[in-house]
Amino acid sequence: MATPHDALTEVPHLLRRPVRDIASGTEGTLMAVLVENTSSAGFPERWAEIAYIRPDGGGVELSTAVANVEAL
Repeated sequence: MATPHDALTEVPHLLRRPVRDIASGTEGTLMAVLVENTSSAGFPERWAEIAYIRPDGGGVELSTAVANVEAL
């Protein structure tokens, strides 16, 4: 399975820095940015950059599109 570029590797910008997910308003720490295949089985591959944010105060990390992440 070919990938568009280094899939499933971290992108170093803003890692471990405070960020906000503009879609949900959640603030926390950016833990990772990964390139993942987001297509369903039987459909063409669709690659997206997904950001993982750990909310302030702990809890379950949430995922969002990289375009929804802004630095605080």
